[in-house]
Amino acid sequence: MPLTAESAAQQIQDRLKDIQQHIHKVDNERRRAENSIASLVRAQQNPNPKLKTLLQSKILEATQEEATIRAALAKIHEIRNIRNERRIQARNAGNKEAIRRGALMKMVQLSAQTLPLFVGKPGERAPALCGAIPAESSYVAKVGDNVAALAKGIDEEENWILAEVVQFLHRQNKYDVIDIDEEQKDRHVLSKRKVIPLPLMRANPETDGHALFPKDTVVMALYPQTTCFYKAIVHRLPQTATEEYEVLFEDSSYLNGYAEPLPVAQRYVIAYRTTKKSAGSGSGNLSSA
Repeated sequence: MPLTAESAAQQIQDRLKDIQQHIHKVDNERRRAENSIASLVRAQQNPNPKLKTLLQSKILEATQEEATIRAALAKIHEIRNIRNERRIQARNAGNKEAIRRGALMKMVQLSAQTLPLFVGKPGERAPALCGAIPAESSYVAKVGDNVAALAKGIDEEENWILAEVVQFLHRQNKYDVIDIDEEQKDRHVLSKRKVIPLPLMRANPETDGHALFPKDTVVMALYPQTTCFYKAIVHRLPQTATEEYEVLFEDSSYLNGYAEPLPVAQRYVIAYRTTKKSAGSGSGNLSSA
């Protein structure tokens, strides 16, 4: 059943109210936790036979606070899904709003900045499509997901572009994608091997460093202010959850073959995949694009 604008607005409003309640609950739990920490410090300074019981109760309080925060994050994720569903319905109905180039670039950047951060439980490793961890071979990207797609342009040359999944054709094992660039908006039907799902979560360098590309790894990265992926080398890893990679894009106009380092968000740094063009002529760098 189609999601009407009124229904979507009401659902979002309901979830915003839930989030507000969760925030107030977290504030209360945080204040209680601060008092608990103070009591623990005092108990450690003076021998206390009830210290173990006190520790267990404080661990329980921390677990409850974590559950509340995760519940709030789940509501935020639901809002994102509702907005995305409405956008897809509008596109399918032909009600597409023209987006200026500058606004599109801001949306691309905002999409990366607001990508959910993976916060695992003790001992839990980052899952597929978190940071540098690729999707399983059987994975199929959902309608509306952003992907990197190897598509032909007007000049018939293949390039990796930022695209959106329109549908997956199961019988053909192919994706139907649309160029994210408003100036192009070309539709492409591509085999699964020509489509790379982008990360669905950011990896926290402080807790899940294994989910980041190591320094000097050859990758494909979205060049700033464009919607194309180019070959690059990881120059510097993000040090915090909000930082970006610094990468060196391949550019034959430089003596060493690589341009100066540029920042690229985790969402737009993916594993390098060779193509006939890159293997044969060595093109695909910025100076020849």
